Amino acid sequence: MSTLFPKYSKTVDGVRVIMEQKLLQNTNTLILNNDICPGCGICAEVCPEEVITVGAVGGVQRGLVDDGANIHVDEANCSYCGVCVIMCPFAALSLEIDGEKSLPILDKEGFPTYDKGASIDAEKCIRCTLCDDVCPREAINRDVPLFEGQDKEGLAKGQAVKLNLTFTVDTEKCSYCGLCGTLCEAINVLHNPFTPETAKVTGEVVWDETLCDGCNVCAEACHDEAITITREAVGRSLLGEVTILEDECCTCKWCEITCPTEAITIHKIFDGEIIFHPEKCPGGCSTCVDVCPANAIYLPVASAAKDMKKKQEAVIGVNKDLCIFCGACVHACPSEDVIYLKRESIRIKGKETDLFNKIKAKLCEPRTSKVVEEQVGKVELKNL
Repeated sequence: MSTLFPKYSKTVDGVRVIMEQKLLQNTNTLILNNDICPGCGICAEVCPEEVITVGAVGGVQRGLVDDGANIHVDEANCSYCGVCVIMCPFAALSLEIDGEKSLPILDKEGFPTYDKGASIDAEKCIRCTLCDDVCPREAINRDVPLFEGQDKEGLAKGQAVKLNLTFTVDTEKCSYCGLCGTLCEAINVLHNPFTPETAKVTGEVVWDETLCDGCNVCAEACHDEAITITREAVGRSLLGEVTILEDECCTCKWCEITCPTEAITIHKIFDGEIIFHPEKCPGGCSTCVDVCPANAIYLPVASAAKDMKKKQEAVIGVNKDLCIFCGACVHACPSEDVIYLKRESIRIKGKETDLFNKIKAKLCEPRTSKVVEEQVGKVELKNL
């Protein structure tokens, strides 16, 4: 007679793969988001039960593999411990117990977590768009109001700066024609009642400083030359806030390197060495470029014919300042020994348990790309 529990299941819901373990008193659920997972294989390297395998990363990323998953989990042999969730640099895995996100290994047993140190100095930040534009992982939360340059219904551009403004009208020159009021919402020309007794136009020009940006159009358009505007910029209005979503941040440093005011600080979770051997790379493949979650790999711009040297030019390159040493390129590369990767340190916070030290040793083993030969769809790493 077979036992009723535990029961296991695996289902696919759009981009999510849901693995479930039903016990007598609770249900454990491990969820993989394929839309986020880049196939770095770190989960497979850290799994204490060794039940996670890496698939055909390059084929998956290019939509050439039917199952569409970079990694595969043996749900029946998984202990649902959550180590893979903690160690995934991209938050592509999550663990739920009875429908609630939970990581008992953190709460009960103790286990270190990554120390990304991702932060933005609000006083230095000028609320520009660069960090949001360059981030390859959508990890920037730019909670800043829209201005008219982005949206016609947005804030007036003048609200981006702090101004000292003065507005004066020479009543001897002003004819109260009303033109300035039709041009600008900050000006309202009020007329006294018209009377045939004098047949003169009199009134008042009312100015609302809160609506004025000191553009000077009213003064330039005034045919009476009766308006004078003085404008002095005394600072910037830093409206809103820009923050980093730490769970989504992969610590690539794109934002830190490109920030024009050096307002951003990022600590890479891995440090180490990565070497590309372009002479072994089949030109035109670009699989590693496609899978790199940090946008750190590139195809070098070819030199002009007159500038070419006798030696063969590189066909692939990596910016080591942006590389996060995740290993996705190693898994995806279809050629042998093109990429060499060795992690040398892991930045963490919390107690280094015995389990973590074993995991750390595995993560710091050198590795290189290897052609898939033994079994189609299964990537094998070659340790050096």
